[in-house]
Amino acid sequence: MAKHSHEFKKKIVLEYLSSDEGYTSISRKYGMASSSQLLKWTAAYKVFGDDGLKRSRSRKIYSFKEKLSVVQSYLTSEFSYQELALQVGINNPTMIARWVNEFKIAGPDALRPHRKGRKRTLSESRTRKPDTQEQKPVVDTSVEHVQELEDENLKLRIENAFLKELRRLRLEDEAKTRGLQKSSAVSEDHSN
Repeated sequence: MAKHSHEFKKKIVLEYLSSDEGYTSISRKYGMASSSQLLKWTAAYKVFGDDGLKRSRSRKIYSFKEKLSVVQSYLTSEFSYQELALQVGINNPTMIARWVNEFKIAGPDALRPHRKGRKRTLSESRTRKPDTQEQKPVVDTSVEHVQELEDENLKLRIENAFLKELRRLRLEDEAKTRGLQKSSAVSEDHSN
């Protein structure tokens, strides 16, 4: 994907808005691979002005509530990522797509902020004062969930026992094969 300068984007968007030429012919005129890109730039320019054409280097941090609201808007509407981004004032529609995918995979908790960097070592965590505002994770103790976990535990125990027995039988077969090979080698030596 070619990256275009802010000046280039603004030039062709203004040309598109001020002329009777279609977006396809202007895109071809400037050698763009996709004519739909001009429409996206034009829509962003109409909503955000010059800022809509700039590649944003500042990383705005969105709260959990903001992310969840945007994801719910997307899932309950017929808007595309591009249309929704323009509507809510986000300059990067792919960020909304990432939020929606994370939400579909892991639920609302995927949208919560995560600490970056390496985890603290044990010695650091002992010296740290306990934070009274930290919440303990909620554990699902419903009967159905506990039963599911017990069933899965039983299945894994059975699978583990099966694999151990399979390994034991394989080792026995290898030992027998080695024993037969040794005895046949010894009998060949005696016959010579």
